[in-house]
Amino acid sequence: MDDTTFVPALTYRDPKAAIEWLTAAFGFELTMAIEDPENPANCHYEMSFDGRGRIMIGAEWADWTRSPDGVGGFNTSSTHVALAADIDAHCERARAAGATMLIEPTDEFYGDRVYRCKDLEGQHWTFSMPVRTVTLEEAEAAFGSPIFATKWP
Repeated sequence: MDDTTFVPALTYRDPKAAIEWLTAAFGFELTMAIEDPENPANCHYEMSFDGRGRIMIGAEWADWTRSPDGVGGFNTSSTHVALAADIDAHCERARAAGATMLIEPTDEFYGDRVYRCKDLEGQHWTFSMPVRTVTLEEAEAAFGSPIFATKWP
């Protein structure tokens, strides 16, 4: 386990299918699997990307937790993944696996190239990669408004 402080936990109707899809589409790796053969909803999985980060995957195990597919496609959060290289190739891999593109790869004013997509059950994902160095002053000028940041970038 790495030293990540915040770890997103995503709910899927079919977590095993999600794990297979996240591996094929995004290149995630399964790092933990806890399964209850008597109650498949009582499961816990963890995945990483290139040995970095951690995300938890689970089933609809309680009344208050649902996949976006279980609530009409609505999301109350999205997951952001910072890539080190090859964002365009990563996007094409996700597209080939069936990801729905929400925003095509775009160079943003703050220096990252970004794309957004939706996975097999409607979870929203953002992937970014730094492509150029932008000062805070340059970003403020491009955005047209002051930006508060305790550290930039």
